[in-house]
Amino acid sequence: MGNDYYYECPHPVAIPPAKPFIESVKSGIKETLFPDDPFRQFKNQPASRKFILGLQYFVPVLEWAPRYTFEFFKADLLAGITIASLAVPQGISYASLANLPPIIGLYSSFVPPLVYAMLGSSKDLAVGTVAVASLLISSMLGKEVHPNENPKLYVQLAFTATFFAGVFQAALGFLRLGFIVDFLSQAAIVGFMGGAATVVCLQQLKGILGLVRFTHETDLVSVMRSVFSQAHQWRWESGVLGCCFLFFLILTRYASKRKPGFFWISAMAPLTSVIVGSVLVYLTHAEQNGVQVIGHLKKGLNPPSVSELAFGSPYLMTAIKTGIITGVIVLAEGVAVGRSFAMFKNYHIDGNKEMIAFGMMNIAGSCTSCYLTTGPFSRTAVNFNAGCRTAVSNIVMATAVMITLLFLTPLFHYTPLVVLSSIIISAMLGLIDYEAAISLWKVDKCDFIVCMSAYIGVVFCSVEIGLVIAVAISLLRMLMSVARPRTFLLGNIPNSMIYRSIDQYPIANTVPGVLILQIDAPVYFANANYLRERISRWINEEEEKVKSTGGSSLQYVILDLSAVGSIDTSGISMLEEVKKNIDRRDLKLVLANPRSEVIKKLEKSNFMESIGQEWIYLTVGEAVAGCNFMLHRSVLSDPTRASSLLMAKKMNLVSLVLQLLFLVSLLSGVTHGRFSLMEESPGANGKDDRPRPPPPKGYDPREISTPP
Repeated sequence: MGNDYYYECPHPVAIPPAKPFIESVKSGIKETLFPDDPFRQFKNQPASRKFILGLQYFVPVLEWAPRYTFEFFKADLLAGITIASLAVPQGISYASLANLPPIIGLYSSFVPPLVYAMLGSSKDLAVGTVAVASLLISSMLGKEVHPNENPKLYVQLAFTATFFAGVFQAALGFLRLGFIVDFLSQAAIVGFMGGAATVVCLQQLKGILGLVRFTHETDLVSVMRSVFSQAHQWRWESGVLGCCFLFFLILTRYASKRKPGFFWISAMAPLTSVIVGSVLVYLTHAEQNGVQVIGHLKKGLNPPSVSELAFGSPYLMTAIKTGIITGVIVLAEGVAVGRSFAMFKNYHIDGNKEMIAFGMMNIAGSCTSCYLTTGPFSRTAVNFNAGCRTAVSNIVMATAVMITLLFLTPLFHYTPLVVLSSIIISAMLGLIDYEAAISLWKVDKCDFIVCMSAYIGVVFCSVEIGLVIAVAISLLRMLMSVARPRTFLLGNIPNSMIYRSIDQYPIANTVPGVLILQIDAPVYFANANYLRERISRWINEEEEKVKSTGGSSLQYVILDLSAVGSIDTSGISMLEEVKKNIDRRDLKLVLANPRSEVIKKLEKSNFMESIGQEWIYLTVGEAVAGCNFMLHRSVLSDPTRASSLLMAKKMNLVSLVLQLLFLVSLLSGVTHGRFSLMEESPGANGKDDRPRPPPPKGYDPREISTPP
């Protein structure tokens, strides 16, 4: 650095004024629970207006309904009819996957969409049942109560689990604790959803092959064992029918992806499959030849089920656990789907409002013979592509399902189960997002490990174990990033006062006699010991490097705290121990750019007094300039070191002068011909024949006496 000994008085590090305790608590709660400041719209409003705004906040339909137009209704009518054609077969299929009566799947597409249309903030989300939640309910409740041996209790537990899922979701929304859902990382969700989709597809081999008995386990080994141990019971009629319908559904799905304008082909394909399959079975009497059908579906709207909630059941804890786990899964999926499609139309949805809406619709659903619902991606994509404008499309869909329940349920009597299995498999193939897994491998190997761990756990163990693995690895990675924060060695970018990581910028130069370290995370009790040991290791490595290279000895250690947003008492104790360790080595600790929360706590803990405020700088550049100035001044103030330095400078100066004189004399001799570059050799006889100068006048060689 060209200006190592230039020192300018740095700007002092300001200590923010102290806030009253109550105000600090309010500020912390606001930043934690209300980052979006939902009360902003209530400021400076009369009481009547505040009441209206409050109703509109909790019931969003009151906000957009006055602006609703007939043009919006035409678009929502088309979209609602389109998603209804998908909701009916999917509802029946997913109810069968959850080991519930198929009619409950239709009930679940009637009441919850109506509730969401009133309370939800998304314009595109289409509400309905999902395969992953259905599989979880079947897996978790089926371990305690067999759905075939005790179907009534099993249905009651499913309603009870839905109730507690709704309570949990609504509580998260009201208490604004939606950040809890964020503990499921995107990588974990991709792996879990892919594994669950794989398990669901494997489970549908029962319907495709026409098997009557099948394992209730979800792992790959158990399913394959159940399939091949009953090879003699495979029905070729079901297999052929299932493969044909599956090929048709995949083909229409592919065509819709290639030509987005033909989205309605993929949306109508499930209902078309149901109609064609029912007609074929009815005309050929295939049910008498081993093709299983749905059978009788009861006509009528949802019966109330409040009395069916099993609060006094010995399996209540199982229902609560199932409700909380499935509630978190569907909540994460629904909010993520809603936000994804909101970005396409450039509007914002409130995550906490969505949680309240999901919770209320599941509570209402559990009281009206429905099981767990959310906003599935496939149905929402169809709703979006169909041109929906508002949540009225959900009302249209619910109306279509209501008409089906009142008048059309007998038409599903001959619907073959193999068609439902084909519909589920085609829908699940879209959840196996291998492209996202490849992207994770390219971008972040740790996220890829999380993804694959969740996938392998679901496929080879169970859905619950896979979910636990996904959450555990995500939390472990988060804890590791907190407990093992990164520290960087900083260097100076040439021709600047900028200091950056040497790993990132190899051109950056270290400063002789100064070690500059940056801590890249808040300092808490969880990482204080690690940081103390890591800083000591940096110092040891730097001293060993100095000894091996013979460079300037280490004098100062600068800690760049610009990335340290907060610190606790354990972190302050760590800094005190680091200072003592540095003092024992005859070094000096310097702090650079402490943030407001950090500097306040350092001042209150008297650490500033211990280190000296003159050793706390606003920037790393000022800290380095101050250290270089002190290094230079210490050399001049030490008599021994100063005399040595002065003597070395004098010797260097004398040597330089002598060299200059020699060069001058050499050049002068060459110019005047006084020196010959090559000496003449003696004569041929061996005598020196070179001419000699004449002796001086008065010279007598006899006067020179020979010594005795």
